[in-house]
Amino acid sequence: TMRNNAIMALALALLSILVYITLRFEFKYAIAAVIGLAHDVIITVGILAIFHKLGFPVQINLEVIGAIMTIIGYSLNDTIIVFDRIREDVHLYRKWRFEDIITHALNVTLSRTLMTSGTTLLVLLALVFLGGKSIFAFSLVMTIGVVIGTLSSLFIASPVLLYFHNREMRKLENEHQKA
Repeated sequence: TMRNNAIMALALALLSILVYITLRFEFKYAIAAVIGLAHDVIITVGILAIFHKLGFPVQINLEVIGAIMTIIGYSLNDTIIVFDRIREDVHLYRKWRFEDIITHALNVTLSRTLMTSGTTLLVLLALVFLGGKSIFAFSLVMTIGVVIGTLSSLFIASPVLLYFHNREMRKLENEHQKA
């Protein structure tokens, strides 16, 4: 029952995020963000499965599910910052290719993202090694998730956005040629 409730909560969270980002940006941004978040969850749970197989005292419980939901929020925040910069740059650099706009946005937000993630990781690593048994699973999952979430904000969500943008442009070009 807990597993089913957790899966339902995760699905509802991702659906709500999809709607929110669609309203705030566009659907292509929303789908790219949700794919990035799904990546974060799948990779984090996969790493947990490997750790469990290796004998680490980590199992999927409410604490770990809470950490995974927190990772979603953390990663989403990073992704939205990058997407917000992309949206601003689209208006500022109208003659640039979308790929160049994404690269510029990533370069501009990179130092902020790395500083935020780095300081968060310092605290989480202290909790993993010094926090004791009671918060070990939570802090370990958060540590894994912050690393994976930061990487996905930079290397998954933005390329997926570019893919959907290029697909949309090809579709519009084909419709224009048919007319």
